[in-house]
Amino acid sequence: MPIAIFALTIAAYAIGTTEFVIVGLLPTVASDLHISLPLAGLIVSVYALGVTFGAPVLTALTGRIERKPLLLGLMALFIIGNAAAALSPSYELLLVARVLSAFAHGVFFSVGSTIAADLVPEDRRASAIAMMFMGLTVAIVTGVPLGTYIGQTFGWRATFWAVTALGAIAFIGIAALLPNTLSKAAAARLVDQVRVLGSGRLLIVFAMTALGYGGTFVAFTFLAPILQEISGFSEGSVSLILVLYGIAIAIGNIAGGKIANRDPVKALIGLFLAQAAVLLLFTFTAPSPVLTLATLAALGFLSFANVPGLQLYVVQLAKQYRPGAVDVASALNIAAFNLGIAVGAWLGGLVVSSPLGLRSTPLVGAMLVTVALVLTLWSGALDRRAVLVEQPA
Repeated sequence: MPIAIFALTIAAYAIGTTEFVIVGLLPTVASDLHISLPLAGLIVSVYALGVTFGAPVLTALTGRIERKPLLLGLMALFIIGNAAAALSPSYELLLVARVLSAFAHGVFFSVGSTIAADLVPEDRRASAIAMMFMGLTVAIVTGVPLGTYIGQTFGWRATFWAVTALGAIAFIGIAALLPNTLSKAAAARLVDQVRVLGSGRLLIVFAMTALGYGGTFVAFTFLAPILQEISGFSEGSVSLILVLYGIAIAIGNIAGGKIANRDPVKALIGLFLAQAAVLLLFTFTAPSPVLTLATLAALGFLSFANVPGLQLYVVQLAKQYRPGAVDVASALNIAAFNLGIAVGAWLGGLVVSSPLGLRSTPLVGAMLVTVALVLTLWSGALDRRAVLVEQPA
């Protein structure tokens, strides 16, 4: 792999860390800014919404900018956003800072994927993209627990300063290692994105993605308070448990790709069924430290195992129903993942502030995943019906 790929990997690592590290710091942030846990949970939702709606719009608007200056501008915005978060004197300004970082996130992965593919021969493009995205996976395994530990030891602002430093390293790496002559593909126009959203079949898959992936975030957003207040773990144990969860996520993501290769719909039905069952189980195992660890290992495995299948399925349907906008459909499915995070975190906040309380967040998450399961069964039935219609009498 060209060394320039590793500059993109470091940037992906920094972006992945800043997106998810807030989960382990919610109690610390809530205490320091004198806000409730549900309000703190909105920090997760606002970031995800910034990625969801910022990515397609900004990707379309920045299509004429050369690739290397654009990436440098995105990393500069990322650095500014995280530094502003570290300096935020109030909850409101912290939300604004998170949105700035989120705008950089969405466009970076859209543009970075094409750059990574262009840096290598055609037969190694998938590996190059996987190398870049490995930064995101490694961030979940190491960056999030390490950032949580830093925040619990030195204060949550120290975590954002650490992420700012990572962003600066990535900026320097991109400036020094990326070639100045990068090919520039035609940017997806907003009108193309609207046409994809006009396909009922693709809208079903986008809903499957948002609900199936987002269901876990109803509980995951408030995992730190669940572990401390219900399971009885110490604050210092949370970062270690997040390592376990991250390792399970990495394994699940790899396994999910292998499971979904032949028949993504069949794989998704099984994965969503298992995911809903484990979330429901977590409602009852949360008070037991030992059972909580076992349940979280299973939940971590399942929460990202559906990602490859959902991406593969939306590409398959886009080739059939919107053949001229497959890339747009894939990008909008990424937006649906982040919309799921936003909705899941928001719903989790509502549950925490309701009489149901913190312990019921996994139960509500299981309900969302169950709806995704029903949509998957419906979509599979529509696929079979379409095959029958196409067959000659």
